[in-house]
Amino acid sequence: MTDDLDQLRDALRAATPTPDDSAKARALRLAMENFDRTQGSTAAPRPNQDRPLTAGSLNGVRKMLNKLTSRPMLAATTSVAALCLGLIVVLPLRDGQLPLPAPKPQAAATDTTATPQPQPLNDAAPSADNDTPYATAEAAPDMEPVIVGEIAEGYAAAPALRSKRALLNPAPADVQAAPVENTESFANAAENPVKITADDPVSTFSIDVDTASYTVVRSSLMNGALPPPAAVRVEEMINYFPYAYHAPEPGAAPFRQTVTVTPAPWNAGNLLVHIGIQGRMPAVADRPALNLVFLIDTSGSMQDADKLPLLKQSFRLMLAQLRPDDQVAIVAYAGSAGQVLAPTRAEDRAAILAALDRLESGGSTAGEEGLQQAYGLAETMATKGEVSRVILATDGDFNVGISDPEALTSFIAAKRDSGVYLSVLGFGRGNLDDAAMQALAQNGNGQAAYIDTLNEARKVLVDQLTGALFPIADDVKIQVEWNPATVAEYRLIGYETRALQREDFNNDKVDAGEIGAGHSVTAIYEVTPAGSAAALNDPLRYGAAPTTESSADGDTSGELGFLRLRYKAPGEAVSALIETPIQNAPTEPGTEPGTDVRFGLAMAGFGQLLTGGKYLGSWGWDQAIALATSARGDDPFGYRIEAVNLMRLAQSLSR
Repeated sequence: MTDDLDQLRDALRAATPTPDDSAKARALRLAMENFDRTQGSTAAPRPNQDRPLTAGSLNGVRKMLNKLTSRPMLAATTSVAALCLGLIVVLPLRDGQLPLPAPKPQAAATDTTATPQPQPLNDAAPSADNDTPYATAEAAPDMEPVIVGEIAEGYAAAPALRSKRALLNPAPADVQAAPVENTESFANAAENPVKITADDPVSTFSIDVDTASYTVVRSSLMNGALPPPAAVRVEEMINYFPYAYHAPEPGAAPFRQTVTVTPAPWNAGNLLVHIGIQGRMPAVADRPALNLVFLIDTSGSMQDADKLPLLKQSFRLMLAQLRPDDQVAIVAYAGSAGQVLAPTRAEDRAAILAALDRLESGGSTAGEEGLQQAYGLAETMATKGEVSRVILATDGDFNVGISDPEALTSFIAAKRDSGVYLSVLGFGRGNLDDAAMQALAQNGNGQAAYIDTLNEARKVLVDQLTGALFPIADDVKIQVEWNPATVAEYRLIGYETRALQREDFNNDKVDAGEIGAGHSVTAIYEVTPAGSAAALNDPLRYGAAPTTESSADGDTSGELGFLRLRYKAPGEAVSALIETPIQNAPTEPGTEPGTDVRFGLAMAGFGQLLTGGKYLGSWGWDQAIALATSARGDDPFGYRIEAVNLMRLAQSLSR
């Protein structure tokens, strides 16, 4: 076999014509003329090391080579035909295939300053319309294509042609966009630990109806990446969805609590105590007039399509939901703040839309000045019995004036007593300052939401607008006292950034969260019954065993704990108290709680999986997906099936 190959190689070498300098020069001149015509202008500069090849120029080279190998061109001159016979051959040096001589080595450059090296190019498949003679290079992906024949010497000024990479993807790296620096920051705290009831029986926290975390998680997953663990606030994952808990009775408190005890799906032997709160939805005709100040960030960081342009579209949707006698004003801020629209009745849509359309991004972010002007304008619009609210729309990139969450907290807290509410809408990714947005919303008697699509804008500003803008209860706090005789351990799932001191519960000067009209709020505890093998802590050697005691109200042996809620009516300074025992009555075997409860548990599991699932044992993605799928229930807007698909996507990315 070796002799046959040697004979064939010798025959090919004998068939190769002797180099003819004059023929070579003519061929080169003709090739360059064809190249110039292919590019559309004989005056176009030829590629050389000072002008790296681009996609267009390399396609021109391919076309020129195709012309040189055409029948008319081969017939033009015998010398040119002889040169074209060995024009470009790709040598796969595998599987016993025929090796041909390597190309002549390029002369070493003596002046590296005067002759810059070609830039590296990216790997990619060739486009379908590239009629390239190098397709056989795919048969030997590890090898460099070899250029033979005397014409190759004429392209010494373009050595990138000697690489398969350059031939198959001629996109120079130096024209690629530089990666944008990610400066996002998120407000979160360490996951709530398991607490021993005998040591610390009381848990106190502020209610939270924010939904920003779920939307940030969705945005990350849809862009092909798991979210940063700090971006996941489990309570916001749960509370993103509307639930139909039992509504309050007429004349009763503005909301009603429903407590469900069910076995924990992830820890056999543990129980989940699910607390669902449902706010009253007043008739639209009964709601008070609304005064809105749109405080819009128009800084340079807001120029992306998912920021200021999406913001304008979102507010357009919202305007259609306002009543004619509601008022709207617009303040914009960038390098400096300014009033864009004086207080205008909502029925004058043309004036409001024209003011929105005039907004353009540019400059730095004077957040402090914008907030001051917006609050001042809202206070002038306020009338007794009406609701005044500032809606801040921003990516959270505050870099002029107030810039840290603590200073923002103090500023907003001082303005809170004016009766003006503050809601925060986040737009865009990359420099989202979640910490600043949370500080503003939590201390401004409002809520924070993140809008990444027009569908999300419809959910927040159309479907749930009444709950987002009209409060029915302020400073809502939850406190649970666990019974050490029936509960050995407990942990609150989520609400890490909403924790309060025990004494804060009775202090009406301590701020807490708000509940809007028709809002539902969920909180979930995982508890370990006394004597359960699921307990994570060993009993104390010298600790006294807890005993069951009867109180003045009767026997408490059947209680897991005691639930207390405090709230203020909007505009009031003194809180009201609601109390109810948590009965030790888990769901009977063979039965299940309703779909709202089970879907909330699935979302609690989803959030914990995204942050590591420290307390979930072997319970994983398959179980979370199955639980959420079985609990979809009535899903008119498709929010729940979207969550199931996000779980599947997160499962794939986690692998």
